[in-house]
Amino acid sequence: MTKLISLSVFLFIIGFLPAQAADLSNIQGLNQAQFEALSKDLSSALTYRGVSPAESLGVTGIDVAVEVGATKITDETAWNIATAGNAPASLVTPRIHVVKGLPFGIDVGFLYSAVPDSNIRLAGGEVKYALIKGGVATPAVALRLGYSQLIGVDLLKLNSTGLDLSISKGFAFVTPYVGIGAVHTTSSPEGPALTAGLTDVTVRQARYFVGVNVNLAVMNFGVEADKTGDATTYTGKFGFRF
Repeated sequence: MTKLISLSVFLFIIGFLPAQAADLSNIQGLNQAQFEALSKDLSSALTYRGVSPAESLGVTGIDVAVEVGATKITDETAWNIATAGNAPASLVTPRIHVVKGLPFGIDVGFLYSAVPDSNIRLAGGEVKYALIKGGVATPAVALRLGYSQLIGVDLLKLNSTGLDLSISKGFAFVTPYVGIGAVHTTSSPEGPALTAGLTDVTVRQARYFVGVNVNLAVMNFGVEADKTGDATTYTGKFGFRF
C-alpha cells in the first residue's frame, strides 16, 4: 500500500514536468495592460503556498518535501510577447519546501523554486501560528504570513505577501483542510522594460484553497487546489513530515 501511494505521487509530480516555460526576455515588448495581465498571472503562480494542514508541527516536528505546482495562465497574448513566442499553457513550479516547528504553536518555513527551461526563480518563507491547536474532537485553525520573491529575471522585480486563515481536521492518517486569504503583489519593470515606458503594478487578489495531507509514519504526501485571482493552481507534494 505504501509503495503504491509513493509511486502514484511520484507519477503525479512527474506528469506536470512536460509543460515548460521559456525565459521572460521581452517584457519591454508589452503594453501597460499586458504587463498588468502578466503580473497578475505571476502573482497567482508565485505566491507562497503552505500545502499543509493548519495543525502545528510542534517543537520537534519538521516537514521536508518536493512539490510541483501548475498554474493555468490566463493571458496567452501577454505571455507570448514576454517570452518571445514561447508561452506555456501552464506555468510549472517545482519547489523544495522545508518547514520547522517551534514552541508556542509557531512554524517557520522556506521554499525555493526554479521553473524548467526559464529564467524564473523563486524564494520565499512563512510564519504560521496555530490559533487553535486542534485535538481528537476539535479542528486546528492557523494563521499564516507568507512572502515570495522573484529572482533571475533581469527585466522584472516582483514580490508577493500573502495572509491566509486555514482549518483542518485529521482522521487517522488523512487530514483535509481548507483556507481563505489575500495576496498583495508589487511588480516593477527593470532596465529596458522600464525605459520602454512600463510602470509599476500593484496586484491585490483573493485566494481560496482546499487540500488533503496523508501521513504514513514519516512519509508524507498531499495535493492542493488553489484559486488566486482568476488563475487556478494544482500542487502535488511528496516528502517527510514528523
